[in-house]
Amino acid sequence: MKKLDKLILGSFIGPFFLTFIVVDFILLTVNMLKYFDEIFGKGLDFIIYVELISYFVISISPMALPLAVLLSSLMTFGNLGEHFELTAIKSSGISLLRALRPIGIFVIVLTIFAYLSNNYLVPKVNLKTFSLLYDIRMKSPALDIKEGVFYAGIPNYSIKVNKKVDDVRLKDIIIYDHSQGQGNINVILADSGRMESFFNDRYMRLTLYNGISYKESRAQRGITEKPVDFSRTNFSENQMVFNLESFQMNRTPEDLWSTNRSIKNIAQLRDGLDSMASEINQIIYYNYLTTESSYSYFTRNRKINPPKDIVKGKAVYDSLREVRVKLRKDKKEDSLLSVGVEAAKIDSSLMAIDSVAREEMRMLEDSLGVVNLPNNLDTLPKAVEGSIEKRDTTSNFRQKLQKLPDGDFQRPSIRIDSLEEGKTPDSTVASKGKGVSEFTSEQKLKLDSIIEAGNYKPRAATVALNNARTVKNNFNTKITQIDNLEREYRRFQIAWYQKYTTAFACIVMFMIGAPLGAIIKKGGLGMPVLLSIIFFIVYYMLTITGEKWAKEAITDPIFGTWFSNLVLLPFGLFFLKQARKDARLFEADIYVEFFKKITNPIKRMFSK
Repeated sequence: MKKLDKLILGSFIGPFFLTFIVVDFILLTVNMLKYFDEIFGKGLDFIIYVELISYFVISISPMALPLAVLLSSLMTFGNLGEHFELTAIKSSGISLLRALRPIGIFVIVLTIFAYLSNNYLVPKVNLKTFSLLYDIRMKSPALDIKEGVFYAGIPNYSIKVNKKVDDVRLKDIIIYDHSQGQGNINVILADSGRMESFFNDRYMRLTLYNGISYKESRAQRGITEKPVDFSRTNFSENQMVFNLESFQMNRTPEDLWSTNRSIKNIAQLRDGLDSMASEINQIIYYNYLTTESSYSYFTRNRKINPPKDIVKGKAVYDSLREVRVKLRKDKKEDSLLSVGVEAAKIDSSLMAIDSVAREEMRMLEDSLGVVNLPNNLDTLPKAVEGSIEKRDTTSNFRQKLQKLPDGDFQRPSIRIDSLEEGKTPDSTVASKGKGVSEFTSEQKLKLDSIIEAGNYKPRAATVALNNARTVKNNFNTKITQIDNLEREYRRFQIAWYQKYTTAFACIVMFMIGAPLGAIIKKGGLGMPVLLSIIFFIVYYMLTITGEKWAKEAITDPIFGTWFSNLVLLPFGLFFLKQARKDARLFEADIYVEFFKKITNPIKRMFSK
């Protein structure tokens, strides 16, 4: 690396990391404000907040990188132009493109890193972020009983303390017990009390002193019933234990968010797209088949066949499904084989232990001089053999049937004969029948008269109308289902393409920031920050607009996600061309002279 490359790259690295930290902090603050009420005020440990903030920092880094590249490249070349270092570089015969090369290589490496982070790191971090946020939301606020205010944080209880001596001692306590779900029928009053937590803050013991407990029964019928029971109990000391499990933060398994597209990498997103496409194809295919039953007259000699592309798609997805099932089956067989190998190893080890024990027992017999020592290893209990009843054969079954009355065994005997001959009962009966004769003309006329007299046509119209309504409702349901699946399909596509577009945005922002800094020749945090914010706002608005178009199917998801980069890339090429010519785009004298050239001919024309 030459000294020039070290100079330019060294002047870029410092502002880049500084601006990245600042931008990341700003975006972190914006995201934290969304969940401010749900996160703070719940008595969480400091380590929980550190974990959540670290997850947020990593998840928003892909959005912070393009802005950091834009601002740092603009500041770097603005400083070089302001101190005439860029002029000296050009005067020595080095072009602007050669001066941009070290930072360009760094930005390309940064783009690859951003893509890898979007595809592998950010999905895992998003999974942990969703899980932790859900656990924090489910946690109840910290136990904070204030003076003179009813506290309803403990389920089924409402507590009011008029004076708190400290965090433990209380004065003038009122407790409403709603555990029975019948209103304020249980009330406890006490002069003083102590509030102490125990068992790792999972339970709270409230000890009340010198109080009265009021309890009233709730009437079950109307006003004609006898007056309800009312009891009043005086006590000098009363202990109440409250369950504080709702105040503890329980960690939820991360598998609950396995279907969220934000936690999937490209391979998982493609699997999800294949699954949704297969489901849409299945719905359309079977909708054709089920619709055929609603048109009994139309489909008597004709068939309602699905389109060829739907049939072809079903065949492809079915073959893929069979391959996946086969892979799972092979994997399961491999696991069972490994288990069998382990079992064989265990059996061999047990046999070795058994042989060692037998050898030790033989040596014990020899040393003691005892013959026929009971061998416990061979005296295993035998399994009890149960008697198995043999099933009746066909001949035995016929003998039993012959003992029944005459009318009870003829039909079974026919079935037995037919089964012995290899025929079904229906085929046996059909073979004995003479067939169905054709209707005569008189019979046909009689049938037609019955149809006309029975209002067959109005009934047929009613049945057809009901079938049409059923088909319409079924189609509306299927259309809604397919629309939802297609919308989710487009969102998965957007999440897939975003992993490329957010990384490529670093290159686009570099192509805008570096030439723009060389043109304005202003460093520091003045003009560069203003221009960077303007271009980043434009980039963000274009990104949101393109994604909205893609979600609503106004445009293709590829074009929608790449829309912001496609719009800003010509600006970068334009600024690069102007920077190579040392154009004075941001100097007021240029525009004053241009305005004079336009107005002078007009003035001369009016003076004449």
